[in-house]
Amino acid sequence: MVTLYDVKPAFQACLRPLTGRLAAAGVTANQVTVLAAVLSVGAGALMAALPGNRLVFLALPAVLLVRMALNAIDGMLAREFGQASKLGMYLNELADVVSDLALILPFALVAPFTPAGVIAFAVAAVVVEFAGVLGIPAGIGRSYAGPLGKSDRALALGVIAVLVASGFALPAWLAWLFPLLTLASFVTIVNRVRAGLAKG
Repeated sequence: MVTLYDVKPAFQACLRPLTGRLAAAGVTANQVTVLAAVLSVGAGALMAALPGNRLVFLALPAVLLVRMALNAIDGMLAREFGQASKLGMYLNELADVVSDLALILPFALVAPFTPAGVIAFAVAAVVVEFAGVLGIPAGIGRSYAGPLGKSDRALALGVIAVLVASGFALPAWLAWLFPLLTLASFVTIVNRVRAGLAKG
């Protein structure tokens, strides 16, 4: 199933010169991982503190793009510059989950979204990433099967943030948006499990 992950090689190619300069300057993959998490948690805290602030939500797509760039850079630093480590693996996976929760949960404070719908999506996002990691012991490597992986979630959250920042009263039927994203997340979980089972 096609996802935004399919454009990752081209995205990495654009970032490779910057990654090389960072490596030459002594920047480590783990530092970049932590920076991405700090950025996400900081943005999420602002969204939660100022749920009616249009500028905060308008800035979210840029935050998400920077986060994705940092995630790509830390991976290239680890693989292409010999910085891979067990600590880095733990940091990468845990920081991704923390970042997702920080950026998703503040939407529970925004009408017409419901806390139940947003929390369900947040929990589903965690399980999606767990299902992806389980591809490693299953023998297929980390699974990135879609339709709603990390990059796709970022795109969805960016679009929703722009809608919130538009200043218009969002229609009540948009309360179903996060439950629908939760459903897409469960399809993603099933696809990742099936990919692992197919290996055997």
